[in-house]
Amino acid sequence: MAIGINTLGLYRQGSSVVHRAPAWVKLLGLVVLGVCSIWVQSRWWLVLAVLVVVLLGYLAAGFPVGLMLKQLRPMIWLLVFITAMNWWSFGWQRAIAVPGTIAILVAAAGLITLTTPMSGLIEAAVRAVGPLRRFGVDPERVGLTLMLGIRCVPVVAGLAREVREAQIARAATHSVRAFAVPLLVRALRDADAIGDALAARGFDD
Repeated sequence: MAIGINTLGLYRQGSSVVHRAPAWVKLLGLVVLGVCSIWVQSRWWLVLAVLVVVLLGYLAAGFPVGLMLKQLRPMIWLLVFITAMNWWSFGWQRAIAVPGTIAILVAAAGLITLTTPMSGLIEAAVRAVGPLRRFGVDPERVGLTLMLGIRCVPVVAGLAREVREAQIARAATHSVRAFAVPLLVRALRDADAIGDALAARGFDD
């Protein structure tokens, strides 16, 4: 199923081992990270180790460390809040493990979208859920839903960064409303653009 929506993604061409890795391997890795995130939350040292592995993935793909940090920058205050709450309620170990796990998943999702064409991601997801067709599941729709979900993480993060930079440039207020409203408007516009592109390709049924 080649639906030709690479322009909707964040893919950056390259010839690194990460770029050449099959899409299904990357998706499987993300699923494993998500499942293991529940298990490692009491093991802060393991969270840090996995975070280093994700960082090495960026370097192996030929990306600077700053690109990984850009994926996380819009979430910095959320991560700080989560860190503080966990430190207060559960201690320093959870204060490292919980926000660290969130950072891992966001950074890993960003790495996947940066190194894999969106069409390749959708193809891999469709093949993975193909056996469920006999139960009435539409693999194409499931695959598209999953990949749009992955794409939304770095895209919304990027929108949040742009909104914040615009606030700083205008010396605007730091209120939550002044940040959330333009972010919501831009996110909805982005969603409308994606919906129009998908409708043009017959995915509006």
